Amino acid sequence: MENQEKISITTKTLASGNCQVKFFIEDEAKPQYGYLLVTEPKPVGEIIEEIKQRMEKRRDRTLNLNSLIPMSKASEDHNFYLFSA
Repeated sequence: MENQEKISITTKTLASGNCQVKFFIEDEAKPQYGYLLVTEPKPVGEIIEEIKQRMEKRRDRTLNLNSLIPMSKASEDHNFYLFSA
């Protein structure tokens, strides 16, 4: 079953030339917001897909923490931050 939450974004160009994306996930059960740092301007559709992919990776990592199978530690993603609203 695919998540059907709505994602809205705002972008800001930083002095470094990178683009900071602030996003809101409108989900009645679990609203969230976060930030994504991208190194070049991208179309909105690509940014939203990247947010979805990174959220999926984060969910997978969380599920693997509960697993009995030992796995190598995943490195932190310092360009993606997610918070509960």
